[in-house]
Amino acid sequence: MRSLHRASVALSIPFVSACLVATPGAAAAGASAVPPREPVGGPQLGGRGVIVNAGPGVPAAPKIKAASWLIADGDTGEVLAARDPHGHYLPASTLKTLTTVALIPKLDPNRMVRPSQAACDVEGTKVGMTPKLTYKVSDLFYALMMMSANDAAVTLAEANGGMKKTLADMNAEARRLNARDTVAGSPNGLDVDLGLNVKTQHTSAYDLALILREGLKNPQFRGYVQKIDHWFPAPPSKKEKKKGKKTGGYPIHTHNRMLEGQAHAYRGMLGGKNGYTLAAQQTYVAAARRGDKTIIISLMKADRPPSPYAAKLLDWGFAAAGKAKPVGTLVPPGDLKPAGGADKDGNPLLPKAIASSEERRDWLTIGAVVGGVGILAGVLALVMRRRRGGDDAEPSGGE
Repeated sequence: MRSLHRASVALSIPFVSACLVATPGAAAAGASAVPPREPVGGPQLGGRGVIVNAGPGVPAAPKIKAASWLIADGDTGEVLAARDPHGHYLPASTLKTLTTVALIPKLDPNRMVRPSQAACDVEGTKVGMTPKLTYKVSDLFYALMMMSANDAAVTLAEANGGMKKTLADMNAEARRLNARDTVAGSPNGLDVDLGLNVKTQHTSAYDLALILREGLKNPQFRGYVQKIDHWFPAPPSKKEKKKGKKTGGYPIHTHNRMLEGQAHAYRGMLGGKNGYTLAAQQTYVAAARRGDKTIIISLMKADRPPSPYAAKLLDWGFAAAGKAKPVGTLVPPGDLKPAGGADKDGNPLLPKAIASSEERRDWLTIGAVVGGVGILAGVLALVMRRRRGGDDAEPSGGE
C-alpha cells in the first residue's frame, strides 16, 4: 500500500503542475464545469446569426447569401455588424493573406529562388514556373496575391526553409495577431486536394479582417494587393533567344475584380484577396477608403463570386459608420489587455468583460484540477485513449 501511495503522489504532482501551466483552452477542455471562453473582440461576437445594434439612422443589415461575414471600421477597429464572425470555415485562397503577412518580414524581396518540380506541379491555379529559372521573391508575392498562384505559394514556403517551418511561422503569426480561429495547414489555401478539411485548416470572418488589417500596415503588402498588371519572368522564346535575351516573360493580371478599372470596380478599394474551392465555396476579404473612413469586410462560404456581395457590405459599412453602435472590436496584435479605449498607438483594446471572464475561468480551472487529484489516486491503472477523426471532406477544385 505504501508503494501504491508513493506512486499516487508521484503521478499527482506532475499532473497538477502540467495542468496549471497548460493553455486555458486545453485546461477548459478537460473540465466541464469551466465556462467557455468569451469570443475575442467582445461577447456579442459569439452570435451565430446576424449581429447588429439597430439605432437611429442605422440601415437594415445587408442581405447576402454567405454563411459568415463581418464589417469593421478599419481605423478604430470597431466591428459594426457581422454574421457568425467566429465560425470556423475553410479559407480557400484568402489564407494567402496570412502567408504574405507572415513571410514578408522573413524574405528579402530581391532574393532569387529556384522552385522545386513539386512546387511547379502543385494543384489549382498556377502562374507557370519552371525549375530551370530563378525568380525574385517579390515576383512570387505578386503572383501569389494578384492571381492566387499556388506554385508561387509553395516556392515561397521552400525559400522560407520548407513547408513545416512556413506553416509554423504562419500559425505563430496568427497567434500574435490574436486570430485564434485560424489554423493553417497549407500556404495556399488548398484543402481537399491536400487531404485537409475544416478541422485541420480553418479561419473565420473575424480573423480574415484582423489579418488584412495587419497586412495593410505594410507598404510591400499594399503593393502586392493593389497591383493590377505585372510582368512575370519566364524562359526566353526562340525569338527572344535569337535577340540574345536570357529571360522572357508574360503579363499577369489581378483576380480582384473590385480594384480600379476592373469589372466590379469599387471606389476607394485598397485591396483584398478572393478565394474559391468546391469545399470552401467563395471567400473574400477586402478594404476600401472613402474620405477619412476605412471599411474592412470579409465573407465566407458564399454561393456566388463575391464582388457584388462585398459591395453591399462595404456600402453598408460606410453608411453605418458613426451611427451604428459597435458589436465588438478588432483587437490589436500581442497580449490582450483588460481595458477599454486604445493603447499608445491608438489601437482598440479588449473589453474588460473578456478579461474578467478569463480570470474567472482560470480560477475555476485550477479548482477543477485540484479537485481531480483525489480521483487520480484511485484510477492509476486506468488508461484513457482518445481517437481523433475528421469529417469526410467534399471533393474540391482549387484556386
